[in-house]
Amino acid sequence: MTEAHHRHDLSDQTWSLLEPHLPGRRGRWGGVARDNRRFLDAVLWILRTGAPWRDLPPDYGDWKNTHRRFCR
Repeated sequence: MTEAHHRHDLSDQTWSLLEPHLPGRRGRWGGVARDNRRFLDAVLWILRTGAPWRDLPPDYGDWKNTHRRFCR
């Protein structure tokens, strides 16, 4: 995967502000999300590009699982 796909991913500073507000963290009720940051970057990539879910680059995770989680 080229760096061009990751150019607009969440910065560490932005992530540190968002992370405490997301579900799926250890010590919270419910399941533990594998990687909230990668999920958010994937959703933002889809929204930014307007691409169909099937075109999600593989390093953002499996498109089916990402789409399913987005729909939930």
